[in-house]
Amino acid sequence: MKLNSKSSNSGKWLCWAALACLVVPMFASYFFDDMFSSLSHLFKNPELLELGWDYEDYGFYAGGYSFLCVCGGLIVCGVLLDMFGVRLVGSVFVGLMILGAATVFYAISSGLSPKVSLTVAYVGCMLFGLGSEIAGVAVTRSIAKWFKGGKVALAMGLQLSIARLGTAAALVLSPMIVAQKPEGQMYMLSDTNRPAMFGLALLAVGGILWAVFVAMDARFDKARGLTDRTETAQEDKFRFSDIWKVLSNPRFLMIALLCVFFYCCVIRFKKFGTSILIPLFGMELETATWMLSMIPFFTIVFTPLFGALVDKTGKATLWMIIGSALVLASHLIISFAPQGVPAYGYVAIAFLGIGYSLVPSAMWPSVPKIVPEKNLGTAYSLIYWIQNMGMMIVPIFIGRIFKNTITESGNALQEVSAAIHAEYIFVLLGVIAIAVAIMLFFSSRRHPELELDAPAGK
Repeated sequence: MKLNSKSSNSGKWLCWAALACLVVPMFASYFFDDMFSSLSHLFKNPELLELGWDYEDYGFYAGGYSFLCVCGGLIVCGVLLDMFGVRLVGSVFVGLMILGAATVFYAISSGLSPKVSLTVAYVGCMLFGLGSEIAGVAVTRSIAKWFKGGKVALAMGLQLSIARLGTAAALVLSPMIVAQKPEGQMYMLSDTNRPAMFGLALLAVGGILWAVFVAMDARFDKARGLTDRTETAQEDKFRFSDIWKVLSNPRFLMIALLCVFFYCCVIRFKKFGTSILIPLFGMELETATWMLSMIPFFTIVFTPLFGALVDKTGKATLWMIIGSALVLASHLIISFAPQGVPAYGYVAIAFLGIGYSLVPSAMWPSVPKIVPEKNLGTAYSLIYWIQNMGMMIVPIFIGRIFKNTITESGNALQEVSAAIHAEYIFVLLGVIAIAVAIMLFFSSRRHPELELDAPAGK
């Protein structure tokens, strides 16, 4: 028994070591994706940027992350994950993520004309986005494998919280890396490309640690007589008809729709966060940046706690409703609270951060309960595919709202109007998210055999 106990403890430590290797590529990915989020206000004056981009250009660039995902890349690559395994396919797309980031860095550093640099950066963002999303699927699926029958929600919660620390780092560090200049002074390429340079270095480190995980995963499978491919028996082999089986699952569709509407309320809000918070609450850039960074900092604290809570108590669909309600409440406060009072902004962002912690903690561990293990790669990819439809469209609309509403530089009334109209979109998305979460709650009640609301291990 003593030997078995030591072996068990060694296995647990290996699981956490594997998780440590998996979170760094995601940390770096989140940093690179959000490197401009606390600098979005710079795009209101493109004449002061050597880069030459305006709000619409920035929104277009941000939407590039999702283009290849929406065009079917996620589905095809999710199928490849199921057919050829996490180690091979995941490695290809971790590499693609780094290549895309390098392309973006080249585009915003090489002195190309604004239109050409935007085109090249958009291509790089497309490659980075597809690589990042498939790498995320590979990480999520790997966690489900390594922690199967154990603390899956806690492990996924820890992965999410540490990855979102990358967002927090981007929000806080980017304005420091790109030092603020006096009114009317030009921002050179050597100023605005610094966050991308830092993010690319982080991605390189993440790629090295991914390689370490691949070696660990190969040993994990060898020790247990497993294969990196989930299909082993003939009846369990992947078939393309499995895509339809996943998509025709009502609970799966509800989770996928909740994912797209909920995440757009948070992730796409962050892209324009400083441009919304500064005019509505009358604050300086530094204050708005720290306020916005509360979102990932809240998730760092609460996501693992909520993951452990879901493991212990179950009731995942109820937590999804509560988290969605908190996010909607946040956008209602931002939209309708008295302007120029920062206290309301702090309350709203706190609600947003808590809701952003709660819903994913309950949502992602629910997927293996409704989808066969051999189709998990496809299932997670399909969710990300549906999510990225919204991720691609929403920033384009928000960017156009800002560009079309703010026609005079320094016009405070126009900036407030643009922020409020942008917030109306997020409020609408929040309402739909709650409606979908409620539908999932009642569907779980009608199908208790799925154990969506059961504690872990029950």
